[in-house]
Amino acid sequence: MRWARLSAAAATLAFVVWRLGTGPFLDGVRAVDGRALLAAAAIGLLTTVCCAWRWTVVARGLGVRLSLPAAVAAYYRSVFLNLTLPGGVAGDVHRGVSHGRDVQDVGRALRAVAWERASGQVVQAALTIVVLLVLPSPVRSFMPLVVVALAATTVGVVVVGRARAWSGRSRVARLRNAVAADIRDGLLHRKAFPAIALASALVVLGHAVTFVVAARAAGVTAPVSKLLPLVLLAMLAMVLPSIAGWGPREGATAWVFGAAGLGAGRGAATAVVYGVIVLAASLPGALVLVAGWVPRRERPSRGKHVRVVVRPGGAADA
Repeated sequence: MRWARLSAAAATLAFVVWRLGTGPFLDGVRAVDGRALLAAAAIGLLTTVCCAWRWTVVARGLGVRLSLPAAVAAYYRSVFLNLTLPGGVAGDVHRGVSHGRDVQDVGRALRAVAWERASGQVVQAALTIVVLLVLPSPVRSFMPLVVVALAATTVGVVVVGRARAWSGRSRVARLRNAVAADIRDGLLHRKAFPAIALASALVVLGHAVTFVVAARAAGVTAPVSKLLPLVLLAMLAMVLPSIAGWGPREGATAWVFGAAGLGAGRGAATAVVYGVIVLAASLPGALVLVAGWVPRRERPSRGKHVRVVVRPGGAADA
């Protein structure tokens, strides 16, 4: 399955190159400038802090200790690994395992990472649906069907879950109960839910603004009201398996920009600019990664401690 996912991402990227040529990719690289890099770095700092905050909230809800400074450093490292290694999730796995080893509970730490990422994607999907219902986009005519399908799926999941509630001793029931407990304690708790929703909304907004910055650098002059639905659709494709972030993003961006009349080539160039400036903004994660490889040296003692033992008779041993 892993190779199948990577092959699908590679095929998507190859299809875009076959249809559009290498011109949009070269144009995207050449369009990167200092202002775009600076904006991406500033927005990247905000989104990384928000993601780390969301992670700490979920982790504490599951009973795992995690400080915000440590979470920010680990999240920078995670983003850098996700953007440089195949699959797009290696950094998250590394983040969960490292945190689990620190707290001596790898399983619970990995669950915290999984729920933290899942909560962010749910909020992103909800905001995307709202925007697509309000603003014009190539898929606006299909949105009522999407809403109905999501509602039917939700009702079906609830009905099936209640129908199987009697099998409380089965493995599926135990798994369902564990998932329900994690959601209740880590995500839907009255102290956790507002923070998770706010942090996730800020992250989605930050990524969307970064995409708009990339579009402007690539020469797209369309108003933000027209760009916002397009970039949110492209961001949905970014959760799919990729090759260090490349593949589905370029395919989706080229399609939505072409369908909106902005040109598939401009869409691909925008995706390239976005990939380059986001990678540059994640470079602090490389410093965190290298710092973790440096062995820690123990501080030398300032002086020698001498222990004096007095024996009966007046003799002393040092």
